[in-house]
Amino acid sequence: MDIQMLQKTMLFHGMTAEEVSSAVHFLGARETAYHKGERIFSAGDTTEELGLVTQGSVTIESNDLWGSRTILSHVGCGQFFAETYAFLKDEVMLVDVCANEACRVLFFAAGNLRRADTQPDRWMMKLLRNLLSISARKNLILSGRSFHTAPKTVRARILSYFNAVCLQTHQTEFDVPFNRQQLADYLNLDRTALSKELGRMREEGMLSYQRNHFILHVTEP
Repeated sequence: MDIQMLQKTMLFHGMTAEEVSSAVHFLGARETAYHKGERIFSAGDTTEELGLVTQGSVTIESNDLWGSRTILSHVGCGQFFAETYAFLKDEVMLVDVCANEACRVLFFAAGNLRRADTQPDRWMMKLLRNLLSISARKNLILSGRSFHTAPKTVRARILSYFNAVCLQTHQTEFDVPFNRQQLADYLNLDRTALSKELGRMREEGMLSYQRNHFILHVTEP
């Protein structure tokens, strides 16, 4: 187990190597590899484990009975998923978690924290504080998506998303973590409509792109 790597993640932020080792043992850490497209969790599952992506990436998706897919978020290397369900005993998952590419996931039995002693160790208090931060950040990500899907037009949704990426990265040149179909799903758009609008925006000189790499041509005020 790479303790130094874990110390760099949000879950173990501010914890000593000894504290991380104690937490890893208490949480029964286990690592699993997945192929691209493989389901890690399915809607309807219950779990007491949260996952840390240690290699590759995963997507959080909503797939209905009629085959429609909505991508809710992208979880990259060093990020976590399923932490809310891990704490809510027997809560049925409403989403699928899928391997976006070949990936490895380190699972922690967060449900063990519910059964901890009434006088928690110092490392446990740090861990719970970090979990609260992770949960708050996830809420911001999900609420951010609602901003991007609220506009009526295809262009407005694209601009909303790109504007958010610029604010987060402080750059007008960036890579997005989605291919074209995934970006369409994330913005709740038809792929053809998305591709056509991106083409129009390129012709108008608003941006240029190659696959998932974008450059926004913004006029300085």
